Amino acid sequence: MAPMHVLRCCQRGLAWIPVIFIALVVCWSYYAYVVELCIFTITNIGKQVVYLIFFHFSFIMFVWSYWKTIFTKPANPSKEFCLAKAEKERYEKEERPESQQEILCRAAASLPLYTRTGARAIRYCDRCQVIKPDRCHHCSACDMCVLKMDHHCPWVNNCVGFSNYKFFILFLAYSLLYCLFIAATVLQYFIKFWTNDLQETHSHAKFHVLFLFFVAAMFCISILSLFSYHLWLVGKNRSTIEAFRAPVFRTGSDKNGFSLGFGKNIAQVFGDQKKYWLLPVFTSQGDGLTFPTRLVNADIEQPTAVSHPEPNKSEVIVGPLSESHNRLLNNEQHTNSTVQHVASDPITSAPNDTIAISMESES
Repeated sequence: MAPMHVLRCCQRGLAWIPVIFIALVVCWSYYAYVVELCIFTITNIGKQVVYLIFFHFSFIMFVWSYWKTIFTKPANPSKEFCLAKAEKERYEKEERPESQQEILCRAAASLPLYTRTGARAIRYCDRCQVIKPDRCHHCSACDMCVLKMDHHCPWVNNCVGFSNYKFFILFLAYSLLYCLFIAATVLQYFIKFWTNDLQETHSHAKFHVLFLFFVAAMFCISILSLFSYHLWLVGKNRSTIEAFRAPVFRTGSDKNGFSLGFGKNIAQVFGDQKKYWLLPVFTSQGDGLTFPTRLVNADIEQPTAVSHPEPNKSEVIVGPLSESHNRLLNNEQHTNSTVQHVASDPITSAPNDTIAISMESES
C-alpha cells in the first residue's frame, strides 16, 4: 500500500514538469525582452515605452489565462447522477450486463440524458460509480469524471472541460499574441545580429535576442495550429473527443448533435455578454450537466417537439428541455430562435406540453 502511495505522489510531482518548463521559459522571455532588448539594446526612449506597454499587456493576459486554466478545478457530475445505495448494491451484485442495464435505465429515467454508448446502453462509470451526463467522460490522469471533457493537457497539468474551456481558448489566444508580438519586434534586431550591425556595447544581448526570436517563432507556429483547431471546434460545438468519436444518441450517432448554429455555439463557451469574452472570467452558459441538442430524428423515449419551418431555417426535432436548457435558450432572445409552449401536439398523443424551437441552419 505504501509503495503505491509513493508512486502516486511521484506521478503527481512529475506531472508538473511541463508546467514548470513553460514557467521558466516565460520568465526567461520576460527578462530577455524587458532587460536585454528594451533596456540594453533599444536606444530610442519612445520605442522602449511603446514596446513595454504592449508587451506587458500581452504578458499579463497570457499569465492570467494560463493561471486560470491550470488552477480551475474540473467540474464533476452532481449527486443526482449517483446511484442510490440500494441500486448500487443491486448493480454490484448483478452479474448479467442486461440486468445491470435495467437497473441503470430505471435510475436514469428521470435524468436529462440523450447520449448513449456505442451499444446504445446507459453511460456509466464504474470507477466513479456515477451515470455519466451528456458529454461527460472519465479522465484516467485526473481519476475523475469531467463534465464536457475536451482533453487532458499536460502543459497545464489539468483536464480541459466545461469549467475551464474558455480559459484554455484564451490561454492559446494570448500566448499566440505574446509570441507574435515578441517575434515581430525582435526580428529587426535578430537581423542586425546576423549582419553584425549591433553595437559592441550590446554584444552581451546577442545571445538573448537570437534565442528569443527562435523560441517565439517556434511556439507561435505550434500554438497557431492548435488555436485554429479549437476555434473550429467551438464553431461546431464539439469537444476534441467528439471530433474523433461522434456522440451516440438514442437515434444514432450524430457529429452535429449539439450544434445550434455558429452564433449560439460561440455563446455556449463565451457567454452572452461580449464585453467579457476576452477576459479569463467564467461566462460559459449552462451548468455542464445538460446541453441543448439538435436531433434529426424523433426520440421515441421522450415526448417530441416539432419546429415550424421558416425561410432559411432547418426543421429540427428535439427532446423536452430541462431548466438549464431553457436558461440557455432564454439568453439568446436577440437571435432568430423562438420558444413557444403548445397546449397539444397533433402528431403525437402525449398529453404533456411540448416546446417548438426554430433554429439557425448550419452551413
